[in-house]
Amino acid sequence: MFFLLSKLLLYAILPVGIWLLVRLARNPRWRRWLLPLAIVGGVVGTNNALSNEALLAWELPAAPLRTLAHHDAAVLLTGITEVHKSPHDRVYLGQGADRFTNTLWLYRAGRIDRIIISGGSGAVGEVAHTEARDLYTLLRLAGVPRAHILLEERSRNTRENAQFTKELLARHPELKSLVLITSAFHQRRALGCFRRVGLTTTPWPADFRSTDRLPDPAYWLVPSGGAVGRWLLLAHEITGYVAYRIMGYC
Repeated sequence: MFFLLSKLLLYAILPVGIWLLVRLARNPRWRRWLLPLAIVGGVVGTNNALSNEALLAWELPAAPLRTLAHHDAAVLLTGITEVHKSPHDRVYLGQGADRFTNTLWLYRAGRIDRIIISGGSGAVGEVAHTEARDLYTLLRLAGVPRAHILLEERSRNTRENAQFTKELLARHPELKSLVLITSAFHQRRALGCFRRVGLTTTPWPADFRSTDRLPDPAYWLVPSGGAVGRWLLLAHEITGYVAYRIMGYC
């Protein structure tokens, strides 16, 4: 039930906001404020710098490779492949693919010995194969030995990532130190979920949606359609984080 609700939550919130605006527009007392509010919302919503600053504040920062000590394994969270694309004779990577490349990099650099791929499918319906299986295929093509890869293919959300990874680790007591690899904007929720089930992990943020601050007037002044997407991404993740906190999942 929580899985379905978590998928629908943001889509429910957005129509409620639209409904409230329509109601306010009918009220003469509020109508005069809507145009200034719409202008402010348009400026803020399309401002590349403001959306980037908000992401910089929320995302966990990148760490230099030299600062990461050796760990027994990395837990790579899925959510970066498209399982509904056919033909199913290849892997379709989407935004966030550097979760995978960062994991492979750490493995090749000798910072991790094993790779745990955690994630079934976040889709509501059935899929031809799991996201974990997709990434397993890519790791094998990249030359990672089968014995160095562990699969957890049941989880559908971040809470289940943590729960089922803990169950898998119970069968591998030799794996004690863990690196948690997921998107930078998702790290807070993921760390909280793993901590809640008793797993201590070292965060390794990837898939940064923010950029460094730019000493360029255009950074602050030129509107960007991409800013809207960043605000929506941030709203979605913060909504999910708050919901998980309320439910006691992280």
